[in-house]
Amino acid sequence: MEPKTIYYRFTLADGRVQELALLLDMEKIEILNPPPDPAPSWCRLDFHQCPHCPLSVRKHPNCPLAQNLVCVVSRFDGVMSHDKTRLDVLTSERHITQDTTVQRGVSSLMGLVMATSGCPHSAFFKPMARFHLPLASEEETIYRAASMYLLAQFFLAKEARDMDMKLRGLAKIYHNIEIVNTTMAQRIRAATSTDSAVNAIVLLDLFAKTLPFAIEESLEKIRYLFDPFFKFMKKVPPSQTS
Repeated sequence: MEPKTIYYRFTLADGRVQELALLLDMEKIEILNPPPDPAPSWCRLDFHQCPHCPLSVRKHPNCPLAQNLVCVVSRFDGVMSHDKTRLDVLTSERHITQDTTVQRGVSSLMGLVMATSGCPHSAFFKPMARFHLPLASEEETIYRAASMYLLAQFFLAKEARDMDMKLRGLAKIYHNIEIVNTTMAQRIRAATSTDSAVNAIVLLDLFAKTLPFAIEESLEKIRYLFDPFFKFMKKVPPSQTS
């Protein structure tokens, strides 16, 4: 399977342009861009290491997520989070353009890096990275995360493994990511003089904090989307759906 490139271009109000092309292994859904060598000191695994991190310093001297974020953090050191930007995201399937703030654009990029970095706690998000949707709204993200989680349960059922149709595991996944976001923000504060990268993490963390408590309520808000299907199923005899 051929690697895939996702290209981010930020055109700032003063005319400066920041560009980053992420090359992804499409089988492992992991970043192929080489990490910095040597990595900055804030990338050491034992520097603000997540309390639930399963990695050991002996085997992983550097945090895989931190070292993959260096290319993002370094580009936006000196840029303020509220600065305006024209964001262009190019993939083989589409070209998305939007006027937004630096923190929203960087947050979208960081979410992609997080999912494909090799961090054990972000592995769940690899399918979402495969079908990356830049600048997704809260409703879009809830739909995509819940759909992906439930599709995973389908595959678990085919292997005769336990399923979780109440989405308890999804809440746990987001709780773990909340911890990752908090400690990563501490790392980035030590690496940058401005707030753009830190506030980008904060945006990701706001959603991670709210989703575990809002899964049932938020999903009820989008239930109406399925009403036409439910009405159709009521009219179809059971023998035709088995």
